[in-house]
Amino acid sequence: MQEQLQNIISQAKSAVESVTDLAALDDIRVQYLGKKGELTNMMKMLGKLSKEERPKAGQIINEAKQMVQGILNAKKRELDDAKLAKQLAEESIDITLPGRQVDLGSLHPVTRTLQRIETLFSKAGFDVETGPEIEDDWHNFEALNIPETHPARAMHDTFYINENTVLRTHTSGVQIRTMENKNPPLRVIAPGRVYRCDSDQTHTPMFHQVEGLIIEKNASFAQLRTLLIEFLRQFFEDENLKTRFRPSYFPFTEPSAEVDIATDLFGDGRWIEVLGCGMVHP
Repeated sequence: MQEQLQNIISQAKSAVESVTDLAALDDIRVQYLGKKGELTNMMKMLGKLSKEERPKAGQIINEAKQMVQGILNAKKRELDDAKLAKQLAEESIDITLPGRQVDLGSLHPVTRTLQRIETLFSKAGFDVETGPEIEDDWHNFEALNIPETHPARAMHDTFYINENTVLRTHTSGVQIRTMENKNPPLRVIAPGRVYRCDSDQTHTPMFHQVEGLIIEKNASFAQLRTLLIEFLRQFFEDENLKTRFRPSYFPFTEPSAEVDIATDLFGDGRWIEVLGCGMVHP
């Protein structure tokens, strides 16, 4: 039996050495170690041996199986390594090639506009202040001289959360909070989102607003006018920008004005309103 096992091992070794792919290697495994393989069949023959011969024969067959399995495993590792090496060679990366271009996002036009406004006013000595978008009735209306009977308080103009809380309709409430917490002189702007029940081709329920406030001993409407004209010329990058101030009304400023700029964007030199302003109502 031992001589027969040696022959099987030699045959298996020769067969494995000539294999060039994993599929053929698996066929050899089945041939020698499968359910109907040569070494498996020899194990089945143990029943024909005497009790005395059976343990020794079983040990020899198991050792033969282990040797064949070892030969198979070694060949499998060799084939796996060769396959990997071939794959690496075929899929090698030339690290000298330029990398793939990654497209970067950009800031939203509204964000860029707000940043530009903040930068221009910061150069004029203004600080940037922020406040809550969910505002109480007093900061949003009462403190700004907007009584309960004012049309701006109507449900069709304001988003009410409850009787005393609203989504702020302007950033003017930030001015009030700043005056409550800081002493003059003050130069601040208050950019942010505001909300109104208004939606058509030129309005949206949520939009951005920037309000400014100056509290100084020598503050005047002439100072306000000069500051805004200079801001508009820098913002639109036009030193010859034409502007006009029209009398207007806001509950919390007196006198009040709206500011227009002349534009040829539509080919007719029309005036476009760009902001409102005024002296804080005493």
